[in-house]
Amino acid sequence: MKKVKFEWDESKNFQNQEKHNVSFEQAQYAFADPNRIIAEDISHSQKEKRYYCFGKVEEEIITVRFTYRANIIRIIGAGYWRKGRKIYDSESKKKN
Repeated sequence: MKKVKFEWDESKNFQNQEKHNVSFEQAQYAFADPNRIIAEDISHSQKEKRYYCFGKVEEEIITVRFTYRANIIRIIGAGYWRKGRKIYDSESKKKN
């Protein structure tokens, strides 16, 4: 299995921290959650596919918006959104 790398726009990272109190460095850890959920973002997929990752980081559920290009996950945004927690909890119940 190839190792995946992460990248992002640093100014967007700063804006995200100001708005949502989540850094993209922290958001990377959502992908390490073995119970993470990946879903396609069908409302923003005109030019390239975008996705959501819902994953647990330090007992909280982070929603990460991202694209995937040649083994690189480019983080677009991240936050603690109720809808992301609801999806994560719902899917976790289905697994058990």
